[in-house]
Amino acid sequence: MTRLAVFDCDGTLVDSGHTIHFALSEAFARHDRAVPPQPEAKRVVGLSLNEAMAFLAPEAGAAEHAALAATYRDVFIGLRARGQVEEPLFDGILPLLDAFEADGWLLAVATGKSDRGLHHCLTGHELHGRFVSLQTADRHPSKPHPAMALAAMQEAGAEAAQTVVIGDTGWDMGMAKNAGAKAIGALWGYHDGAELKLGGADVLARAPNEVLALATSLIGERVDE
Repeated sequence: MTRLAVFDCDGTLVDSGHTIHFALSEAFARHDRAVPPQPEAKRVVGLSLNEAMAFLAPEAGAAEHAALAATYRDVFIGLRARGQVEEPLFDGILPLLDAFEADGWLLAVATGKSDRGLHHCLTGHELHGRFVSLQTADRHPSKPHPAMALAAMQEAGAEAAQTVVIGDTGWDMGMAKNAGAKAIGALWGYHDGAELKLGGADVLARAPNEVLALATSLIGERVDE
């Protein structure tokens, strides 16, 4: 039986909220728009860029949403080129990944980041080789659409009944539910418990060291074939 843990990235593996808000603020300022407050900006973490811009500027049209997204992307690339992107791992993430692997789980990532952004993030933390599947917004509809989770399951050879999604937003929880997987809400991230439950979280984890036990309770112990 293949057990699969699908992790969100921003707000779950890494704390990128400050950099994301800076890039959003710069993009909105360049388009002469009011900068979204940080609490509002954090609510869109996990969405694909166009969907995030539509959420933050609902009165704008699709063309402006695309332009805002392109500017955000340019700002972020510039920050990375100058070594100014801050994406530290949350405390406890490395031991959590170690514990999942030691217990025989496969690991995957499903994120609103681009392929380029995810590659830089994971390689910077020397994590790239630990995941059997990497799914990004470059190839899928935005969460809570299930496409990323379904693709991760297919690549890992896992069924929905043996898959757990770990994420910090209601969008992650919705993706899990729409894919038929279990959902663990990460309370150390950017959405609160009420939003995670509303999105479809089965359980909530206060810290990374709680996640493996919760995942095992949802999926069951390893069964050797």
